[in-house]
Amino acid sequence: MAEIIQERIEDRIPELEQLERIGLFSHAEIKAIIKKASDLEYKIQRRALFKEDFINYVQYEINLLELIQRRRRRIKYSFKRDEIEHSIVQRVQGVFRRASAKWKDDVQLWLSYVVFCKKWATKAQLSKVFSAMLAIHSNKPALWIMAAKWEMEDRLSSESARQLFLRALRFHPECPKLYQEYFRMELMHAEKLRKEKQEFEKADMDMGDFDHPEEILKGELARIIYKNSISKIKGAEFHVSLLSVVQLFDFAKDLQKEIYDDLQALHTDDPLTWDYVARGELEIELQPEEQPSTKKAKAVEMCRREERSCAVYEEAVKTLPTEAMWKCYINFCLERFSKKTSSEFLRRKRLERTMITFRKANELKLLSEFHYKEWIELLLQRDFFTEALEVAETGTELFKDSVMMWQKKLQVLMKSKSPDIDRHFEEAFVHLKPQVCLPLWISWAEWSEGTESQEDTEAIFKKAILAVTGASSVTLKDKYLDWAYQSGGYKKARAVFKSLQEIRPFSVEFFRKMIQFEKEQESCKMANLREYYERALREFGSVDSDLWMAYIKEELNHPLGRPENCGQIYWRAMKMLQGESAELFVAKHAMHQAGH
Repeated sequence: MAEIIQERIEDRIPELEQLERIGLFSHAEIKAIIKKASDLEYKIQRRALFKEDFINYVQYEINLLELIQRRRRRIKYSFKRDEIEHSIVQRVQGVFRRASAKWKDDVQLWLSYVVFCKKWATKAQLSKVFSAMLAIHSNKPALWIMAAKWEMEDRLSSESARQLFLRALRFHPECPKLYQEYFRMELMHAEKLRKEKQEFEKADMDMGDFDHPEEILKGELARIIYKNSISKIKGAEFHVSLLSVVQLFDFAKDLQKEIYDDLQALHTDDPLTWDYVARGELEIELQPEEQPSTKKAKAVEMCRREERSCAVYEEAVKTLPTEAMWKCYINFCLERFSKKTSSEFLRRKRLERTMITFRKANELKLLSEFHYKEWIELLLQRDFFTEALEVAETGTELFKDSVMMWQKKLQVLMKSKSPDIDRHFEEAFVHLKPQVCLPLWISWAEWSEGTESQEDTEAIFKKAILAVTGASSVTLKDKYLDWAYQSGGYKKARAVFKSLQEIRPFSVEFFRKMIQFEKEQESCKMANLREYYERALREFGSVDSDLWMAYIKEELNHPLGRPENCGQIYWRAMKMLQGESAELFVAKHAMHQAGH
């Protein structure tokens, strides 16, 4: 192995001599490079190989290449690239080849190889890398698309890109993304040919071999791909994705119309079709002479376009009266309503339209849970409390087991200052599972803080502690402790702490809060602090190194602390902490002793 490493170091000598001779690196830097290179070579030549060693090797060489480039720019020297950079690039490619042969399945490694070749290698070399990668990872459509895109956009080879797409489709005959990108590539190719033809005509030159049939220039190849793809891939979503591509190419209006007509003919029963058609009404452009000139006229024109879209949606919900279709309609109305506008007329029209749509869907019981929530929020923003409560009542009737719907109903009741909120909270808990009720208990307690007596609020917290168990109860205990301190001071907080200290689970924050409350007292008692730390360490002593450190500092800094206890606390920590937590504690303790 030593001979191989020596040989590889000797292979570097010509490039290193050039680097020193032309003044890019000093003699000391060259010696440092040789030492580092020897270490890296040893790691990738030993019997037990690790991927990280190959990655570190490559990263070092890339950093070296970038440093050489910066120094070239600084001294304005651009010669001897073949002897220096080319040699390093060749070596890195060799390392990448070895690594990708050993760890064939690592896609990230292959992608790193591709990125390196894009920046430093030739196009022919990168083409070979793509071929090798696709031979192993032919089951990943994204890699085929990446390779074809590079052939098309960087190598400017439409034929190579086409061959890659055709090979990819043999492996993935029903992949929508592959067809979509192949379709896009053929349209780009046709556009490129059209531009070339225009340039020849402008220069009044004979096109010769560059003359292509009119069908190709109109995107006939893309049309063939479209026809083949829809025979294999069904659904309006795929049609819409092709339309979003073809509408970017002005010359393919006929193809766009054909796809649009097919969408309407083949997928009338799909909400996505109606949604696309309706939104298309917003995009219809006016003739230059019809363009509105004033702000008011622009607002009126936008309102007219939106009404045309809504007319399509109205027809859609009659033809296809489903929740999914109403969802598309309502989403459109909400999107338009959320658009900023300075026109009061347009804002009012959008609000009216949205409210009417919500009401119609509600009458047909075709509103989703999410849209009930959106509707209630919209009504609350406008202070329509009565209607908001009616909607919330309907929502909770339809979705009795939804926490979100009960939250919205209770929010309406609280905002409208309803007198019997307690009864409604109790009603919600009857219908919901205890493990999902935490948000409601917190809402009830927060509402009670501002409107009811301390006794009532505490009664709510106590009920909540009994009802909510497991991990969900952790947040509740923290809130209960905070409330106790804010409403009744330290004495109240300590009483709550005592009542909860055996009801697991806890958060470490629960104990930290109690420690902080103790410290804020004029007569801060060390005995109490020890009690809180000991109880915290009983729960979190095996994982939280910060708690141990805080305990040690407390004994050192508190007027009534016992510094002689610190050694015992240290050894207890070392016994309880595991793995990284123990290492972290040792490091922090050492830093503290050093005075940092």
